[in-house]
Formats: sequence, C-alpha cells, structure tokens
Amino acid sequence: MKFIKTYILTFFFGVLLHFNSAFSQNTAESSAEAEKIIAKRRAEEQKNAKKAQKAAQKAHWARQSKAAKKSIKKNKKRNKKMLGQVRKKQRIQKKYSR
Repeated sequence: MKFIKTYILTFFFGVLLHFNSAFSQNTAESSAEAEKIIAKRRAEEQKNAKKAQKAAQKAHWARQSKAAKKSIKKNKKRNKKMLGQVRKKQRIQKKYSR
C-alpha cells in the first residue's frame, strides 16, 4: 500500500512539473533574448580564442633565432613573387585561349 501511495504522489508531481515546463512562457521575446545571449557568448569565446592565438604566435616568434626569421621572411617574399608570376601567366593563357 505504501508503494502505491508513493508511486501515485510521484506520478502526480511529475505531471505537474511537466505541465509547468510545457506551458511556461516560451514566447518569441524570450527566445530572441536567448539568441542574443548565445551570440554574445560566442563572440566572447571567439575574442578569447583570437587573443590566445595571438599570444601563441608571439611566443613562437620569440623562440626563433634571427637567422630563422630572416630565412622565413626571404621565403615568403620569394613565394609571393612566384605566385604573382604564375597568376600573370594564367591571365595571359586565359586571354589567348578565348
């Protein structure tokens, strides 16, 4: 008998909780507010990630030697120049392939 009473009471309170959550005010205003909060949280996370990435890059370059920095700078310059030449050739080929 005690088991049946506890089961009925648990069931009754469970139904009340369900109806309370099902029929609570879930309007467009509250969902819009939730979207704003989520967007704000995402923006904050992105900002923190950007700061962490910037700090990591700064630490990486601080560990590099002067010769390594110079070599990387030269390679970047050379690659940029080569890419410009490739693009120029592609424009010329496109012009004559019409």
